[in-house]
Formats: sequence, C-alpha cells, structure tokens
Amino acid sequence: MLFATLVLSGCGDAGQEPRADPSDAAQVARGAKAYAEQCAACHGAKLEGQPDWRRRLANGRLPAPPHDESGHTWHHPDHVLFAITKNGLVPPYAPKDYESDMPAFGGKLPDRDIWAALAYIKSHWSSPDVLAARAEIERNAKD
Repeated sequence: MLFATLVLSGCGDAGQEPRADPSDAAQVARGAKAYAEQCAACHGAKLEGQPDWRRRLANGRLPAPPHDESGHTWHHPDHVLFAITKNGLVPPYAPKDYESDMPAFGGKLPDRDIWAALAYIKSHWSSPDVLAARAEIERNAKD
C-alpha cells in the first residue's frame, strides 16, 4: 500500500519512502541551493523569516515565518511540510479559501528538490529539545 500511495502521490521513487534527511550531506547541499533559489527571498537567507511574522499585514496575510528553531516549521511532520511546499497552503493544511503568499512549488521544483530543501532546513534544527520533539512528532505522524 505504501508503494501505491507514494507513486500515486508523486512523493517519492517507486518502492522508496521519501524523506528529508539532514544527515545526508549531498541532499543538504542540493537543498541549500534550492532553498537559496526558491525560498530565501521570503523566508530569509539564514532561515530567519520576515519581520513580525506573527502579525498580519494590512492585506490580512501573514508574513513568511522563520524556518529556524524560532519558528513553527519544526512543529510539523515531514509529510505536511512536503505537501505545503509542493501544493501551497490549501486544505487540509489551511482552511478553504485561505489566502497566503506561499506559492505552490510543485510546478517549479521536482519532488527530490523539495525533499532536499526540507533536509537543508532540518539541518539547522539542533537543540536537544527540538530534536526530541521532532522525533515524537514523526512517530505520532506514522500512527
């Protein structure tokens, strides 16, 4: 069933579960390039996000959050981060008709580069508390 799910969803190579592995130096390097080209303009070259990212702009949208440990990105399981990056902030990860400046990258980046960008982001999460919480988040996501 996993094979069919991955192939049909476009999330990985046949027979191989996709993942963002921050310990894979090659994937992180590929992700650093993808992040610099596609993400840094909004989320910051140092993953710092936009100023006052928790305060809505005049148009009602939220600024881009940081992807370092000060933001909320690490609170989400990998499959959610992948889906949001690939498809944008759409249901089930945002309310219907939610307006966001976060574009869908599915038409711009192959899945491999999306996973690599996530590996790059994850490579910056190093505090023991965040790593322990992430492990629990991923365990719960698989249940």
